[in-house]
Amino acid sequence: MDAIILQILNGLDKGSAYALIALGLTLIFGTLGVVNFAHGALFMIGAFCAVALQRLFGLSKTTIDESQVDFLGNPLKVQTPYLESWFGHDFGQALIDWSVPLAILLAIPVMLAVGYVMERGLIKHFYKRPHADQILVTFGLAIVLQEIVKYYFGANPIPTPSPAAFRGSLDFGVLVGFDANVIIYPYWRLVYFLFSGVIIAAVFAFLQFTTFGMVVRAGMADRETVGLLGIDIDRRFTLMFGIAAAVAGLAGVMYTPILSPTYSMGMDFLVLSFVVVVVGGMGSLPGAVMSGFLLGILQSFASMNEVKSLLPGIDQIIIYLVAIIILLTRPRGLMGRKGVMEE
Repeated sequence: MDAIILQILNGLDKGSAYALIALGLTLIFGTLGVVNFAHGALFMIGAFCAVALQRLFGLSKTTIDESQVDFLGNPLKVQTPYLESWFGHDFGQALIDWSVPLAILLAIPVMLAVGYVMERGLIKHFYKRPHADQILVTFGLAIVLQEIVKYYFGANPIPTPSPAAFRGSLDFGVLVGFDANVIIYPYWRLVYFLFSGVIIAAVFAFLQFTTFGMVVRAGMADRETVGLLGIDIDRRFTLMFGIAAAVAGLAGVMYTPILSPTYSMGMDFLVLSFVVVVVGGMGSLPGAVMSGFLLGILQSFASMNEVKSLLPGIDQIIIYLVAIIILLTRPRGLMGRKGVMEE
């Protein structure tokens, strides 16, 4: 039972990332009808927002520390972060330590701007083009973006630690009635799962309970009729593209302590997340979230040594096997709508 609970927790962790990226993909497809293969690159850009802020906070100057001397008795030169000089040692170090969560404040405007520029500068010209054209152009854009990141940040993974307060592990087993040290789980992975839940709930609440969201949902159902009512639905859909980009970016920011950012991480998550979208049903937001967590949990169980010893390599293909089975039995996915990508 303890192994099952641990694998469920691991699955929820993976599923959170899949669900957030798939949610953004589905928002774009549901509003604009665009299959955006550059969405994984948005996840990657969000992750490097955290890297950039960490490096910015780590900028330092050389100072003379009279309290420390070398073997000749000369005062030592030390590197003092500018934040410490400006705000004092304690507060400056706290800012550096919390650079990943604080990167959310940087990522939101950056991702909104990137999404706006991407939609207005490129995507809008492919609204009425075949989906194959959309896939090709957005896939090419993703390659361009990752090469730009590779040029400025290098090809190697960049460690981006979580705040010191969350670097330990929680004895989760004690909370559910097991003995101590049976189920140990990292704090930050739990933080990521809770963060994902908040973002997903916020997106659904925004679409369900705000006037803007209601108009967007109406536009998703019948864009032409909403336009005839005098509503500038294109402008609202452009903002939704920016929101979808921000969701992917925030997912990337908070995932950096779990997986060190590298320029190729967007492509790695994109393929899996696109499978998640297809399994959940193209255009279905609840389907994207549900299938994200479902496939994350299945992948987690498939990665158990007991399972891999019976079926070697099953952890690498389980998501695709499940996708094949579901699409053979339910061609529209778990919660797909009639008429979506069926023309």
